[in-house]
Amino acid sequence: MVMREQTIFNCFQSWIKKDDLMFADCFASSAIYIESWGPAYRSHKDIVRWFHDWNSQNKVLQWDIKRFWHHKDTCICEWYFKCKCDENIDGFDGLSIIKFNGNEKIIWLKEFQSKSPNYYPYE
Repeated sequence: MVMREQTIFNCFQSWIKKDDLMFADCFASSAIYIESWGPAYRSHKDIVRWFHDWNSQNKVLQWDIKRFWHHKDTCICEWYFKCKCDENIDGFDGLSIIKFNGNEKIIWLKEFQSKSPNYYPYE
């Protein structure tokens, strides 16, 4: 579990550092990455290409891990994400469901997002 948490931490840090090699090392060759708003990348090559393309125009400002849950080969990670895209700064809470192979590389990752901050309609 500690190795998986470190892999996830490295993955998130690679976005902040814009570190292609650190990011690429987190994923298996046949990995799938599904973003919270729909796009899916179905190979290591496409995942790394997307990382490079996104980071050439945008900047991750913060990606904080809140907690982990583990079950067999899968980890759920709760986090807060903040970025600058097209001169706009936005942030949201999220979850990732992350499946690992026997070499502790990510083989499947799916993100979910929740608006942040929350609001309370009955207050």
